Amino acid sequence: MSMSLSPNTQAILLLTAPLIAGRSEPSSDLLTPGEYKRLARCLRDKQRQPADLLALDAKELLVECQHLIDSDRIKRLLNRGFLLSQATDRWQTRAIWVVSRADGEYPRRLKTRLKEDAPPVLYGCGEAAILDTGGLAVVGSRHVDDAMLEYAQGIGQLAAKARRTLVSGGARGIDQVAMRGALEGGGKVAGVLADSLERTAMNREHRKFLMDGQLVLVSPYDPVAGFNVGHAMQRNKLIYALADAALVVSSDYEKGGTWAGAVEQLEKLQLVPVYVRSSGETGMGLDSLRRKGALPWPNPETPDDLTEALAVEVSPRKAAPRQNELPFSVREDPK
Repeated sequence: MSMSLSPNTQAILLLTAPLIAGRSEPSSDLLTPGEYKRLARCLRDKQRQPADLLALDAKELLVECQHLIDSDRIKRLLNRGFLLSQATDRWQTRAIWVVSRADGEYPRRLKTRLKEDAPPVLYGCGEAAILDTGGLAVVGSRHVDDAMLEYAQGIGQLAAKARRTLVSGGARGIDQVAMRGALEGGGKVAGVLADSLERTAMNREHRKFLMDGQLVLVSPYDPVAGFNVGHAMQRNKLIYALADAALVVSSDYEKGGTWAGAVEQLEKLQLVPVYVRSSGETGMGLDSLRRKGALPWPNPETPDDLTEALAVEVSPRKAAPRQNELPFSVREDPK
């Protein structure tokens, strides 16, 4: 991935990104995801692109977009060039790359599956090509017992043996242990973070895997942004969109990010099949996800078994199926 920013990416960063560098405070004028979506749609309809807002003759274009976003507000955001240069220098010294939805290098899976809801900007560190390899998403609660941690690690190890990418959120508990199992088994991992990309990428444990091309860490949020519950909820859809199938190892009932992400996938997005752990004590959370259409995890023991579990795709449905009905059809090409 190139470390240089395309003109389109520069424009999108100026409009939407806090550009946190040192002790600087993010602008309160930043476009919200919904505002940027409407602006991007307007530009596309006019056969223009974000970089055109930075051109010398952009005045007319700003007037044409005035009904969506106040032109003075856009000008204030676009005049943050110095902040952008500071932030860019910081990212480059930490090997963090930035790609926007307007770039050809943007992950195809996110753009194809999420369309306008794909993050306008994605920050990352490591081998970006991993993001389009599919694989198994593994998610679960932060606070679990040792048996569940061992289970998640085993899933990661099996994904490595099957040479299938493991996708997860990097959170403490199930996420981190599953990722570690895959990495230590020689596999590839995509970690989709809700916060602290810079700190996570600088972690000594991760540097070797990043440099060896086994690991990519990405986030739709500024690399130094701290934890935010809303961000954690929103990034869930990215985890599912990057995978071929997902396994929920553990989940609280009707609360928490794991529950919210799985329910959104089952009831709204329906991008990939969602499995839930079927061995041991499952609990009310996983049982309720089953009733919403999740499938029982077939407990694959070999790489071929895992590949078979990933070789299904979601079929659109008007209502949730009964527990024993499969809302999926066999996919000819698992990628």
